[in-house]
Amino acid sequence: MVRITIVEDDSWMRKELMDILQKEGFEAVAITDFNDVVTQIVTSSPDLVLLDINLPNQSGFEICKNLKSKGIGPILMLTSRDKLQDELHGFNLGADDYLTKPCNRDRLLARIQNLLRRFEGQPSLIDSGSFSLDPNTFTLYKGSQSLLLSANEGKILLALVQNRPEIVSKSTLSKLLWGTDQYIDENALQVNLTRLRKTLRQLNLGNQIETIRGQGYRLRG
Repeated sequence: MVRITIVEDDSWMRKELMDILQKEGFEAVAITDFNDVVTQIVTSSPDLVLLDINLPNQSGFEICKNLKSKGIGPILMLTSRDKLQDELHGFNLGADDYLTKPCNRDRLLARIQNLLRRFEGQPSLIDSGSFSLDPNTFTLYKGSQSLLLSANEGKILLALVQNRPEIVSKSTLSKLLWGTDQYIDENALQVNLTRLRKTLRQLNLGNQIETIRGQGYRLRG
């Protein structure tokens, strides 16, 4: 049975969410003590988390970031504030979807089913030693810091992490980015690597990617 953990401090809304989920055959677990929420969620080992933004003691944004650093997901964030900046901030912290309250029942269930399908059988965070990478969202975590990579940045870094300490050839990266193993353009790949290195420098990880002349790239051990 799929287990969903609900983190919602409004008792009426929490009960409504519990009823909806249980009637659909989910195992619903509600957090009612809002001290050390992250530990409670991790202990419950959920398949999905419904996470409100406005919570006592700690914001849903902070909880989301901590959960993602521990490999917990997917996370569907809930808010009564219909603000684009909140939605973007949530996604930047690794949230997997976002829904405004009050939730339409059918929309909520559709979002949940979509997330469960997306994450079915997919790995959690991949540890590189110096940082962790979420292969589903291309969110990079280093300690308490996180960065959302672009699709191309994420594909390159994921390939390097999965193959370290081996060299990843230019043709392999070209196939990942453009669907062909023919090395398209020296500048095109270089531009993507330069962008990725610039992004990594924000977390002092700019020296993680090593260029192997004439062969490709690899992640430093």
